[in-house]
Amino acid sequence: MTFKTLLTIKAVVCLGFGVLLVLVPSGLFDILGASLDEVGRIPAREYGAAMLGTLVLTWLGRTLTDLKVQQIILLDLLVYDAVGFVVTLLPTISGTLNALGWGIVAVYLFFTVGSGYLLITTRAARSSG
Repeated sequence: MTFKTLLTIKAVVCLGFGVLLVLVPSGLFDILGASLDEVGRIPAREYGAAMLGTLVLTWLGRTLTDLKVQQIILLDLLVYDAVGFVVTLLPTISGTLNALGWGIVAVYLFFTVGSGYLLITTRAARSSG
């Protein structure tokens, strides 16, 4: 997978989930078998805002070719998605989220592995070039 492909896919995912979390966070969590009260909708919407910010970073950054800049973006995404993987895996295992939670866990794992792989390969390319 290429840097551009990974960031394009990430941008699309952030668009979909970011908009849902900002506009209808309770609806999204209802689908996942969890509920949000008025207080819970606040951080859910804030996370949606963060996803929309990541959308901007990934969409505009996808065509950048400077390896140092790519590494910075990939490290950011690696941390973001690795933490997202863990904090989504735990409530899915415990049953707080229904079986659809596994889909979100898989998405986080995909991006964690993808950004980690590309981070390693861009470092290797930078050190050899």
